[in-house]
Amino acid sequence: MVMNPYRLRKRLFAFILAASAGLCVLDSSAWAETRKFSMTIEDTVVTLVDKQTFRTFSFNGQTPGPLLHVTEGDDLEVAVENQTTLPHTIHWHGMLQRGTWKMDGVPDATQPAIAPGETFTYRFKAEPSGTMWYHCHVNVNEHVAMRGMWGPLIVDPKTPPAIEKEVTKDYIMMFSSWVSSWSQKPGQGGIPGDEADYFTLNGKAFPDTQPLRIKQGDVVRIRLIGAGDELHSIHIHGHLLEVYAKDGRPLPNPIMVDTILLGPGERYDLILRADNPGIWMVHDHIDRHTVNGKSPMGGIMTTIEYEEIPVKDQAFYSWKNKNFVPDFFYEESLKKPLGMHESAAFKGVPAP
Repeated sequence: MVMNPYRLRKRLFAFILAASAGLCVLDSSAWAETRKFSMTIEDTVVTLVDKQTFRTFSFNGQTPGPLLHVTEGDDLEVAVENQTTLPHTIHWHGMLQRGTWKMDGVPDATQPAIAPGETFTYRFKAEPSGTMWYHCHVNVNEHVAMRGMWGPLIVDPKTPPAIEKEVTKDYIMMFSSWVSSWSQKPGQGGIPGDEADYFTLNGKAFPDTQPLRIKQGDVVRIRLIGAGDELHSIHIHGHLLEVYAKDGRPLPNPIMVDTILLGPGERYDLILRADNPGIWMVHDHIDRHTVNGKSPMGGIMTTIEYEEIPVKDQAFYSWKNKNFVPDFFYEESLKKPLGMHESAAFKGVPAP
């Protein structure tokens, strides 16, 4: 969002007046943008892999939902229209809601649930900065754990640390699980005894996921978000990863890993320095998360492809002729100006 020139001049004038009055500190809220978004909650059918479809309650008809990309301190207004037949809310996971606790999105605690056909507008300040996310807080056992009601909320810091200025490519990975026996029964499921049999990365299971395409010398940030109800053990071959941030907060002493445990609701920011050209596996090291139903070689799996390695020349590579779908990791959306960005990669179809 580009600031209106009149507003910019007005704020600069306020700064000059403050300086002439001898004030040494300018209230940073004077520079905050007000960002207004509209979202719908829709009854949607998505395809996890092959012919396995699932009825979801999607934000703007997609799972994961649209990327909300803002700056720390921005004032957000998000009008949410419930177009389904069940009640919903949005919880802004990671936002502190200082002075705005009624915007926290918990039914019967901070607000009444948004009834079918109604609209509720959330108003809050984007703080703190970091990798955050949003999700429904009604019947989370069903709506979040296996109906795809989640999306990324990225809050850029007002003063980025040095390492963030090095990043050349930025990817978001949201992990979830699904119980196929409830796939066509919205309003049901997510109960004790359910056993997930499909596992997805950004709403898709291998081989319908997409590769991360990078080149030697890139500094790659990978944002992991535990959106589902399972523990994941994410392993990236051929590289050491710097665990830079936990739940949006930079760590005072980052650690180097090649495998990291990610629980429900958790977020980790990883820094990968692209110094080892090849085709490298990325997968969940909890082996039962790499199946599609009863079929092996599925679930949470993808690859890193270096552009220095011509994949079509690798006869053994299962994705050598893959039809590449951009923005599967929001990598293109993250390059755009701040705002709300939908991705065709995640769109479902309206439920019948």
